[in-house]
Amino acid sequence: MTEASKNDLIETYDLDEDFSDSEHKSYKLYNFRRPDKFSKDNLRALRDIHREFSKAISLVLSGYLRMRVEIEIVSVDQLTYEEFVRSMPSPISVGVFEFEPLSGQILLGISFEVISCIVNRMLGGVGSIDAQTRELTDIEKALAKKVINIIIKQLEDSWNAIIPVSGKFISLDDNYQSIQVATAGEIVALLTFEVQIQGKHFGLFSICFPYPVLETVLGHLSTQHIFQTKGLVASNDERMKMISKINTSNVDVRVQFGQCSITLDDFLQLSEGDILKLDNRIQDDLIVKINGEKKFFARPGTLKDKICVKITDVYDEMHELLRNYL
Repeated sequence: MTEASKNDLIETYDLDEDFSDSEHKSYKLYNFRRPDKFSKDNLRALRDIHREFSKAISLVLSGYLRMRVEIEIVSVDQLTYEEFVRSMPSPISVGVFEFEPLSGQILLGISFEVISCIVNRMLGGVGSIDAQTRELTDIEKALAKKVINIIIKQLEDSWNAIIPVSGKFISLDDNYQSIQVATAGEIVALLTFEVQIQGKHFGLFSICFPYPVLETVLGHLSTQHIFQTKGLVASNDERMKMISKINTSNVDVRVQFGQCSITLDDFLQLSEGDILKLDNRIQDDLIVKINGEKKFFARPGTLKDKICVKITDVYDEMHELLRNYL
């Protein structure tokens, strides 16, 4: 081959390289081993659905356990089922359930820190966490199933705003290795929640939706669809159902009858029968606080020899300012 022929080949190769680069500018890399089956809008919709779910289940568990439980969604990701299983600790309480009429099974994983604290409370304790990670006993598993069923029921209610589903508990396991709800390379949507109990115990729980479970409802998983469904007015049955769920929750109710200033010496000498003159007049409205927030106006009185107040109106800040000014 002559030198000129070599130069022609080099020039042709350079031209092809430039052409190839320009063509590739309109494309993006695609990983066939880990394809993106859920769009960004799908993932945002899942976050919106389960943000509402996390608020609702926080109230339900707080009332059920008689202690403060705060749950917040922290991430929504898509990854392969194999990657998901490898990332999970062991032992971990894993509830397997279905959402009829959707096909396939869904996984609900609760970390040992969270489930041991809840089980301790259900057994009459203060809600402490076992120092050493271990598998649950048969009695503890029975209690864990009750909690998982509560979570599934609340999850079902949150999804009913998108598509009517019926949750069905299948089984409870101690790890993910013995569960096969999808193939190793199948894409799943993983939702991770942070759980705070009494503000001092922390843990995680997660929900895993394999792609085949949500494939038929991806058209409903959009922020626009969720926004439209949120405008629907709840039926009376739905309102009563929500009231019954939060009916067992404890709320702090306080009424301030008035204020006065006294010296420390007078305070130390107070005894039964002493009278303090408050700054409120008898015809003035009192303010009722619910969990520290001003909610109602009320008037003082007695009922069966007990001091009480009668709600007169919903709290209005402007009304309070005018009252104090006048």
